[in-house]
Amino acid sequence: MHKHLLYLFLFLLVGCSVTEKKSDNVFFAGEVVNPTSKYIILYKGENLIDSAQLDANNRFSLQLDSPENGLYHFKHSPEFQYVYLERGDSLLIRLNTMDFDESLVFSGSGSEINNFLLELFLAREAEESMIYAMYRLAPKDFNKRIDSLKQSKLDELEILVEESELSKKEREIAEASIVYNYYTYKEKYPFKHKSYTGNKVVDELPSNFYDYRKTVTYQNKDFTYLRPYYNFMINHFGNRSYMSCSKKCGIKNDVVKNHLHFNMHKLNLIDSLVKEKDLKDNLFRNVAFDYLLQIHDTEENNEIFIKEFHKLSGNNKHISEIDELYKGILNIQPDKEIPNINVLNGEGERISLKEIAKDTKTVFYFWSGTDKRHFDNITRRADYLSSKMPEYRFVGINLKTDDLKWKIMIETKDLDKENQYRAENFEEATKALVIYPMNKCIITEDAKIVDAFSNMYASSF
Repeated sequence: MHKHLLYLFLFLLVGCSVTEKKSDNVFFAGEVVNPTSKYIILYKGENLIDSAQLDANNRFSLQLDSPENGLYHFKHSPEFQYVYLERGDSLLIRLNTMDFDESLVFSGSGSEINNFLLELFLAREAEESMIYAMYRLAPKDFNKRIDSLKQSKLDELEILVEESELSKKEREIAEASIVYNYYTYKEKYPFKHKSYTGNKVVDELPSNFYDYRKTVTYQNKDFTYLRPYYNFMINHFGNRSYMSCSKKCGIKNDVVKNHLHFNMHKLNLIDSLVKEKDLKDNLFRNVAFDYLLQIHDTEENNEIFIKEFHKLSGNNKHISEIDELYKGILNIQPDKEIPNINVLNGEGERISLKEIAKDTKTVFYFWSGTDKRHFDNITRRADYLSSKMPEYRFVGINLKTDDLKWKIMIETKDLDKENQYRAENFEEATKALVIYPMNKCIITEDAKIVDAFSNMYASSF
């Protein structure tokens, strides 16, 4: 993590100099090599704070008047990364979109904490394969190795604290980035170990394995949008709900049988422990999306779940999004007519999905021009399935691709133009058809839904 001379050298090239924190304002600027967008957009949490357009030299600058100290993130579409800002900071960045995270460097006042957080982010990526291998270890060995890795990062933080004047909040953010990352691995361990080895170790964990839970905070708003902390919370509540349900309800042979009960249990556990509103809202949203999109439960159970959700979190800031998802799922249950969404054919003519699907067995699959690999794979799969199941018509629906590029892609792959359409309204189509994940397909017969949550790569195909 000792790259101070490199940072200084790079930013001398763009006129950077370290300044003292004398103002209540923040200056945030920099240079983007090989830009993929015209803008840098700054957010705090989910709130847009400011934006700046790149100039002719691909540089930008933002001046913030008396902003709140804390964690922000900046986006240069399609990438984003953290930036920690405190009043008085004069912070410069330089990055190359060809290697976004690895090329990013900070310089100026406030650079120390930001370079440290970036190094932690890159270290997490570098350690990933090693952690996967460690999941095979016996509980005591795993615990020892994880604690050792955690301590090495905390030692690096202590060196930084000695060399730099970090504020209390900067130190808290840096420490949370370290400890919650390694706590997450511990939450995952029993499940990953069983997945990799077939051995159940829940009852063999050392008595101190989860001691860190005594220090977990559920109320620090400064951590709410810190990715290691949020990832921990998701795994933490999943683990605690599983452990509780495994003893009292709904889990047989380590497999959740009653998904409705399990996810309602998770909602109630979050509600009982988390008081910080943004964190609670986001965790509730995560549970709702996981249950509604992944489980594909009965219509009756979905209704019970959504009523419980409203009861516990009726003022959730994501409530309209979750209600839309619920209604979308409700409308694509078996035996219901496929939503009357319009698509465009190669001549630019509107035609509804009901019209396409009438009097035939149809499989609708989806692709986008922004993902060439997915396009190649999904169309190849559709061609294969069509040869195996000639009684079905396989219809591709393109999402969010302009007309000319869509036609070129169809032409290049020599696809049957009679079976390729483009969504007229991307948002309407994705919401009404609940297009997640992109490998999903919708099977219909005579325009009535047989299965709206099938998968083009499912074994049933």
